[in-house]
Amino acid sequence: MASTPQPTSPVSQLALFLPPASCWICARDPRLRIVAAGVFALVTVNFTHLFTLLIAVLSAVTMLISSGGWKRWRQLLALESVMLLLLLTLPLTVPGAALFTVGGFSASRTGLTLAITLLLKANAIVVMMLALVGSLEPMQFGHALARLGVPEKLVHLLLLTIRQIHLLYQEFIRLRQAMRARAFVPRSDRHTWHSYGWLMGMLLVRSLTRSQRLAAAMRLRGFHGRLYLLDAWVWQWQRADTTLALGFALFLSSLIALESW
Repeated sequence: MASTPQPTSPVSQLALFLPPASCWICARDPRLRIVAAGVFALVTVNFTHLFTLLIAVLSAVTMLISSGGWKRWRQLLALESVMLLLLLTLPLTVPGAALFTVGGFSASRTGLTLAITLLLKANAIVVMMLALVGSLEPMQFGHALARLGVPEKLVHLLLLTIRQIHLLYQEFIRLRQAMRARAFVPRSDRHTWHSYGWLMGMLLVRSLTRSQRLAAAMRLRGFHGRLYLLDAWVWQWQRADTTLALGFALFLSSLIALESW
């Protein structure tokens, strides 16, 4: 006689929709990852010695590579472009002992040191953020913030904004396909800019319409201003999370001690 299948709980059904743990950091509690990234940023931003900052950068890069996030290195290009501009301009604008002179402008040693310090700080913080928080799904990130005590209204605003951005992107793709179907070819002329203006206007109008439809659908399903977090029993603090938290705290304490020494 065939056995009757046991019904699955809503919590176990919800776990099926969570992203798979493709790296060792992905299996850790999202709350731990967010807190660790925030504490690392607060500690690193107060460092002033180049040697300590260099160790922090190397540690962040090691964390990024070991967690499998090295594929997201392209996200650093925007930061590095700003840092390159900082390296070129800051030594020329900060007074101090001159290293060399270019076109009547003297590059100071103090300005170069300050630029390198800012470069190391920014890279250490951003790379560690990519390693710890970069692999979190937006919904995971919002729910983890709620579990950390962030006000519910801010979490709701974050989750709804993510949803609205997705709808806005869908409307943009649909309008672009409609323009291509009508043989629109972008050029540097008045007709092209006029068409782009209509595209932006229709995108705003359609996004407003979609948001109204979304709000009506939510009210139809009993929404009364609160989003319930259904993952209360999915995230369970494990022994590996405690080990990682203690190891990370020891690492930060070592950096602080090295900076003081």
